[in-house]
Amino acid sequence: MNVVLDLLQQSGFANLNWGNWVMFLVGAVLIYLAITKHYEPLLLIPIGFGTILANLPLAEMGSYGDGIMALIYDSGIKTELLPPIIFLGVGVLTDFRPLMARPLTFLLGAAAQLGIFVAALGAVFLLGFNFKEAACIGIIGGADGPTSIFLTSQLAPHLLGPVAVAAYSYMSLVPIIQPPIMRLLTTKKERAIDMPQAKPVSRTAVILFPIITGLVASLAVPSSAPLIGMLMFGNLLRESGVTDRLKKTAGGALIDIVTIFLGLAVGATMDAAHFLTTKTIMILALGAVAFCFSTAGGLIFAKLINLTLPSGKKINPCIGAAGVSAVPMAARVVQKFVSDNTGGKVNPLMPAMGPNVAGVIGSAVAAGVFLTLLR
Repeated sequence: MNVVLDLLQQSGFANLNWGNWVMFLVGAVLIYLAITKHYEPLLLIPIGFGTILANLPLAEMGSYGDGIMALIYDSGIKTELLPPIIFLGVGVLTDFRPLMARPLTFLLGAAAQLGIFVAALGAVFLLGFNFKEAACIGIIGGADGPTSIFLTSQLAPHLLGPVAVAAYSYMSLVPIIQPPIMRLLTTKKERAIDMPQAKPVSRTAVILFPIITGLVASLAVPSSAPLIGMLMFGNLLRESGVTDRLKKTAGGALIDIVTIFLGLAVGATMDAAHFLTTKTIMILALGAVAFCFSTAGGLIFAKLINLTLPSGKKINPCIGAAGVSAVPMAARVVQKFVSDNTGGKVNPLMPAMGPNVAGVIGSAVAAGVFLTLLR
């Protein structure tokens, strides 16, 4: 009988507390949203299940313990390994032709990083976060999960759970967050601006783009090289035409495997002790602010550009909202919003893809700037 009692006392059931139950619920909600609402299921399901594992008492399944999740976290995230590999796969899956066909839209991708700096400054001067924590919170506005994880694991690893959840949650909520902002900041006349078909991009330009962009961005901000370098290498594999096996691996099995480990390890950082704090609530709130300001930044800058363009050459300012790097969701949201508001007469999907892919580069460079200044 004593043996049975000892076993019960040393079981997880006997050591459960209210924090564990709350985090079980958080994990279940993430999994529910991924399955029923299709909110970033490839990431939210591993993150949600990792959250549940991390809160099993005595199981040593958290990223800050000594078990398998800690091994994945230490060797894959703290070493900066997994996020750049995700960028390798993203590069394979990204077509930069819409950006190259309209280089002006690169500026919209840059302007759409406004929310990063607004949220970071607000975190420091209004809510008392230190500069490293504020940078990690601000990067949520880039709407780029791997970049958020990459930066936070280096500057403020104790915030990795809430920052990652906020980043991926707001990425998945693009169809809900962005349309009201576009409606508020644009007129019917602006939404009806139709952009002509862009000129075709030569194969030479497509091959040179990742090489030149990778060199220039990495030389300008060396700390961004792990992300930009792998992104552009992946894109070169895509566009070279002679590396089909490598392209299929990097854009298929490899990115899927890394996504599983990345999601589980990030979810396993969300144990009750680290997640159930007032900082988490503030991070989620600031993440929303960052995302809204990033969307508005792209829109407003597009309107300012139109002031300098002649009639007939103006751009549809709604494509500025796609400057956040949620690829290709943000571009599709812009396409649907404009099409619905013009009765299907204007369909700016390809023009919106320009600032959308530019946003991937912009958020990675912003992360590199923060690392350079704060690490």
